[in-house]
Amino acid sequence: MTLPRPLLAAIALAFTAGAAQAAGTAQLDCTLAFKMKGWSALVEVADGTGTVTCADGSSLPVNVRLRGAGATLGRNQVDNGVGKFTDVLKIDDVLGHYAQSGVHAGLVKSAGAQVLTKGTVSLALAGAGEGIDLGIAVGEFTIEATK
Repeated sequence: MTLPRPLLAAIALAFTAGAAQAAGTAQLDCTLAFKMKGWSALVEVADGTGTVTCADGSSLPVNVRLRGAGATLGRNQVDNGVGKFTDVLKIDDVLGHYAQSGVHAGLVKSAGAQVLTKGTVSLALAGAGEGIDLGIAVGEFTIEATK
């Protein structure tokens, strides 16, 4: 199976961003496994669930949410989304609101990747799913601890 170039670029960026940190800073490797589904029609709405897992053995069930606006139209579903965080010192650092923007187009099966930021923490997301979507949107990707 060959991975799409945007997906490979996002994964490479996530790995190299962590290596560029100053020596002596204890970075924690954390990943996000998630699924979500949503729709868009000038606004973009998607909700889902996931789990953040870190190299120190900690894990946290989370809710993920995407809210945006732009010239978009469609519906989509991500079943096996993955994310890699950089600049994490403790698991709670992954929680919060990440800036998101993107251009997307897909029909039936599609894949995508993007890098989101929240202060010094970055999140490289990749996922494949199904749906029909087309557009340009700017918004916010939120990760909250499950209550």
